[in-house]
Amino acid sequence: MPLGAAFVLRSERAERLAGLAVVAAIFVSACVAGVEAVDRLIHPNAPDHLVALAAAGVIGYLGNWIAARIRTRAGRRLSSPALIADGAHARADAYVSLGVIGSAIVVALGASVGDPLIGLAITLVILRITWQSWRTVRGDHHQH
Repeated sequence: MPLGAAFVLRSERAERLAGLAVVAAIFVSACVAGVEAVDRLIHPNAPDHLVALAAAGVIGYLGNWIAARIRTRAGRRLSSPALIADGAHARADAYVSLGVIGSAIVVALGASVGDPLIGLAITLVILRITWQSWRTVRGDHHQH
C-alpha cells in the first residue's frame, strides 16, 4: 500500500517513506519469527498435518520467489529503492516458506527440535535482509 501511494504521488520523499515502511515490515517479520521460534524452544509443540504444511511451504516459496524477482527487477529498472526493498520483503517471505518446508521434513524425521532451530536460522536470514533493505532505502550504493 505505501509503495503504491508513492508511485501514484510520484514523489521521491513518499517513495523513501514507503521504503522505510517496507523495511519496518521486514523487521517485524523477523521479530515475529524469532519470538515464535524461542516460544517453540521453551514450549515444544511440533506441527502436525506435515504434508499440508510442506505443500503450503512450496506454494508460498514459489509465489514469493517469483514476486521477489519481478519487484527487484522492476525496482532496478525504475531506480526505485522502495521497490527493491519490497522485492527483498518477498524474498524474506520465500525464505520463511523454505523454513516451513524444512520444519515439516525434520519433524517428519522425528527431530522436532529442528523446527524452532530452523525458525531461529530464518530469523537471522530475515534480519540480514532487513539490514540490506535498510541500506538500499537509505541510498548506500556500496553494498555487497
